[in-house]
Amino acid sequence: MNEKTKLLYVDDEPINLYIFEINFRKNYNVITCNSGYEGLTLLNENPDIRIVITDMNMPGMNGLEFIKQAKNEFKKIAFYILTGYDITEEIKKALDSNLINKYFKKPLNAVEIQSSIEGAK
Repeated sequence: MNEKTKLLYVDDEPINLYIFEINFRKNYNVITCNSGYEGLTLLNENPDIRIVITDMNMPGMNGLEFIKQAKNEFKKIAFYILTGYDITEEIKKALDSNLINKYFKKPLNAVEIQSSIEGAK
């Protein structure tokens, strides 16, 4: 039996965490949390996480701030932003500099996300 790839999803809205988990738990070992700070802790506790998808706008630490910190330590992880907002200059720079692999717009499109993360594995 193949072990499912571990995926971390970070979002401050509980309903978004729930919807994400329902959509992806069949194909991935989904771990969720509601802040970048908690995400950093979970990455340290789960060194086998291969994919991180995070909301952009969260209190305390936004998605790109979280990714910048995480990417310093976890270089082999594929990072993605999932946001309800249009692409911003900050997100465009993150894409251009390869800080993030891709930007997804909410509401989540499970087929688009699935095909993108499968291509990055």
